[in-house]
Amino acid sequence: MPSPKGWVADRVGRMGMEVESVDGDDPAEVLAATSRLSGHAREQCRPALLHLRCVRYLGHAGSDAEAAYRTTSDVRADYERDPIVGAGRRLVDAGECGGTDLVEWYLSQRVEIRERALALLSEPEFESATQVMAPLAAPDEARVATHATAFHGSGRGGSLEPLTLAQTVNATLSDVLAADEGAVVFGEDVGRKGGVYGVTRGLQKEFGDARVVDTLLDEQSILGLALGIAVGGGLPIPEIQYLAYLHNAEDQLRGEAATLGFFSQGQYANPMVVRIAAYAYQRGFGGHFHNDHAVGVLRDIPGLVVASPAHPADAGPMLRTCAAAAREHGTVSAFLEPIARYHTTDLFDGDGAWLARPTAEHAPIGSGRVHGDGTDAAVVTRGNGLWLSLRAQRRLADEHGVRVRVLDLRWLAPLPIADLLTAADSAGRVLVADETRRSGGVGEGVVTALVEHGFTGRIGRVSARDSFVPLGAAAHLVLLSEDDIVAGVLRLV
Repeated sequence: MPSPKGWVADRVGRMGMEVESVDGDDPAEVLAATSRLSGHAREQCRPALLHLRCVRYLGHAGSDAEAAYRTTSDVRADYERDPIVGAGRRLVDAGECGGTDLVEWYLSQRVEIRERALALLSEPEFESATQVMAPLAAPDEARVATHATAFHGSGRGGSLEPLTLAQTVNATLSDVLAADEGAVVFGEDVGRKGGVYGVTRGLQKEFGDARVVDTLLDEQSILGLALGIAVGGGLPIPEIQYLAYLHNAEDQLRGEAATLGFFSQGQYANPMVVRIAAYAYQRGFGGHFHNDHAVGVLRDIPGLVVASPAHPADAGPMLRTCAAAAREHGTVSAFLEPIARYHTTDLFDGDGAWLARPTAEHAPIGSGRVHGDGTDAAVVTRGNGLWLSLRAQRRLADEHGVRVRVLDLRWLAPLPIADLLTAADSAGRVLVADETRRSGGVGEGVVTALVEHGFTGRIGRVSARDSFVPLGAAAHLVLLSEDDIVAGVLRLV
């Protein structure tokens, strides 16, 4: 797929950067150009771009025969630009060796490579799914717990003051940045502005603009930067400003971050904690770009840990756990923060029930939290659904004499199966209250888990409708509501 002649050079020349354009088959010129550009970048502290004019040999795949769509003269011209031949030509011109010497070396390398390839044929092949999936195994819980607990109180997370969800995330980030010199927080407006919702406010002043970094307004660049920091030994904590914006760059997680450890059998990893302002229910600021609850793409990535804290008592421990798992195991985590609960203080007017004092508590990956001990039904939920379900819990008791317990899943991948089954068996009836869409949401996975693990009680499900989230009050027509949960429980009992 050749580009029009001069097309690449024309466009890279418009970037306003220092550009060198050289033939990729001339190693001496490539070295000289690279030296000039690196010197310019160091002196000016600005990026520079090296444009190499290269060729690609053979077809795209074994079934792709070049002769079917390229002329013989074009193919021959490419072989004349072989960079290996170009390097040999330079060596001969410099008097370092003769052409015969290069041919003999080349042939000896071919023999050695063939011998190594044949030796690999005797290596044992995988014999079970467990062997294949070994790089996806859960991290060592004891090591993660120790590391996570050590984070607490290193920065401002040791405060005894009750905090909101946003304040808890902020204090925990301060802890991680203070305890781990390789940790870097970055994203759109996270530094000087402190984020759209003030979640990262004050961190840049506390740790400097090399540790808390304002980036381009480009999610692919943000997660690409995270990949580079991770393989370089750092602990990247990028922020995606809204869940809907993740879809612009989700392949950086699927095709790069989550696969490196798998395909290298754990020899390499891209540890990171991707913070994402998520879900719906914002007041006065909506539409599907800022009120998005599509998490199916995250739950479909093998090995990716998906955390979904709802209450400040969980947010700090879960964030520390994700950071510790990244360091101890190379784990890639998506940390979904419910925007509508960032600054919530009360469950009911004036009760302060949505505040929590920071603790050194650890939240094991794949563990839920139960609220209440009712035995008439169990409501299984998470995120904004927890806030709605706890309000519904009181209404059901006061107005209908129905006692329910509420299981906050907390982790969407892996799901807390053991806690789910315990809550289900304790009540015999389960209502899954899912703020994501009915199709492709989390609720489908919860119901499937119950059935596959032999739960024989009654199961109900309430969820958001299969719709984008519209602007204004119309959003409440398609989102999960407190009334939906109350009605769903009453149908079960």
